[in-house]
Amino acid sequence: MKKTGIKLISVVLAVSLVMGSYLSTGAGALDLEKSLTHIGVGALGGIVKGLLSGICAIVPDSANTKKVSERESENFYSGTDSMLASPAEGAKWELGYSKASLVPDDILDKGTEYYLGGFLTLDNGMNNKIEEVIDDMQVRAIALSDSSGRGVSVFANIDCIGFCNSDIRTVRKYLEDLNVGVTFNSVNISSTHCHSCIDTQGLWTNTFKKIFGNLFKSYIPGVKLEKGANQEWLDSVCHIVAETIKSAVNDMTPGKLTYAVKTLNPEYFSNRNRKSSTSLCSDMSRFVFTPYDSAKKPTMLVNIAAHPDVVGLATSDPQDNGRQLSGDYVYYLGKRIEEGGFNFMFINGAIAGIYYGRGLSNDGVDLERRYMQAVRYGTEMGNIALSLTKTYDEISARADWETIRKESEGNSDYTLWFEGWEPVSERELSPLLNIRIKEIQVPVTNPLIKLVGKLELTSYDNYKEGLSKYYMFSEVGYAEFGDVKIAMVPGELVQDVMYGGASLTAGGSFSGKDFGYPCIRDIFGKDTICFGLCNDAFGYIVPDNDYSLAIADDHYQELISLGDKTASTVVKGLMAIEDEIK
Repeated sequence: MKKTGIKLISVVLAVSLVMGSYLSTGAGALDLEKSLTHIGVGALGGIVKGLLSGICAIVPDSANTKKVSERESENFYSGTDSMLASPAEGAKWELGYSKASLVPDDILDKGTEYYLGGFLTLDNGMNNKIEEVIDDMQVRAIALSDSSGRGVSVFANIDCIGFCNSDIRTVRKYLEDLNVGVTFNSVNISSTHCHSCIDTQGLWTNTFKKIFGNLFKSYIPGVKLEKGANQEWLDSVCHIVAETIKSAVNDMTPGKLTYAVKTLNPEYFSNRNRKSSTSLCSDMSRFVFTPYDSAKKPTMLVNIAAHPDVVGLATSDPQDNGRQLSGDYVYYLGKRIEEGGFNFMFINGAIAGIYYGRGLSNDGVDLERRYMQAVRYGTEMGNIALSLTKTYDEISARADWETIRKESEGNSDYTLWFEGWEPVSERELSPLLNIRIKEIQVPVTNPLIKLVGKLELTSYDNYKEGLSKYYMFSEVGYAEFGDVKIAMVPGELVQDVMYGGASLTAGGSFSGKDFGYPCIRDIFGKDTICFGLCNDAFGYIVPDNDYSLAIADDHYQELISLGDKTASTVVKGLMAIEDEIK
């Protein structure tokens, strides 16, 4: 038999085996249309991966690629040296707060190179160089301790698309250089994932020019590749974040910490971009620190899951061309809370595929500029955060009824955010802060991310083992604020991985296989909340069994994911922490 005939038979057999595997496992319980769709997703994903792998294979490793065996862990904090079951004798909460702007003075100067991170589309001409500053890009930080002698925990949050672990370790180095005078058990830095702040990761600048330039340079020994992000500005950000943390430490004062959580109308959120993930957590969690010194401001930390992606998305209106800097709805959420007399802190949740639903907050009101959608949504979220424990009558007594009447007259789309409102209870948390952080070694199996690493567009440190195995090192964590349990994950987590859902099952995933690991709430407890994009921002964390580079059928997230072992690596890291703290 000719070789071509053997190859043809092999292909037919392979396709038959693949189809058989889908139809004989979980996919067999699906209807035929779903089965065929899943098979198509798998086949298309294989084609895309093959094409990208071919391109990646001909690009040499950069000079900065390191061997896994030679890696030394630097500027890493593992958390409290013990996990206490009850507060230490004489324990009390201490918290300090600080914030700073990260917008450079020369941002609009002619000849400067500042680009928004988050969108690069035909709608904005594949050019998101900043042309207008609408509000601010900030870093906010709290320093927290239970005065048990086990050190201070820091939580800082940056208005940006994402902050790489290597840059976070630079912040920690600069913080150590400042000689703050306290012992840190952890320094945790997260991002809002705002799509309209300066690009901190390097994928949304004059991207194509740098890709093709670095492709050419990669073949010339000794020639440095051009980084994606503005390195001088990024270094200044690391310094500012370190200084802001120092200011928060210096602001520490004793007080009490309370917690409240409310499930909001799910229409405030949208799971529009990951239909296989069936979880949609619409909870708002709120921590409030009230100093014993009445002259000092209280601090409110808000945790919800949503993409701040309004302002950076270009429209047909020339004045909203996707080149406007803004902290998006997080900025206006904070502004409203600050108007209510609080310092404001924000940490995002599990957000892969989760966007915010603007319908309820737009209320059918005619808005002149796109950013005004972010104003309305952020302000409404701020009103909700301030009112979690208030009654309808208390809220109504302080409402701006004149504006409500003007906006609602003849407007059938208008919704009153506190209509039918039911308050939730707030409880005081015992002064007990436990935290444990663990380094994880994540396989990079996505050839597109391998290519980005080879071209050095991002700040990620790239590691290699053998001829073709690539890795990134990151961090996962677990914390307890009193009896509130918190999972800290280093990217955009698919909510099913956090809360459980169809895509973890054989029948609900395209592969027809189970994920094989528990969801995070099954590891730590049913009320565990998520601090997302924490201590890294390495893209989407998609269940291994539902990972495909097909792009189609709501699988676009996989293109910006480290690969098909990311979710299991994160979950196994958290399981290892749970084993340690039992």
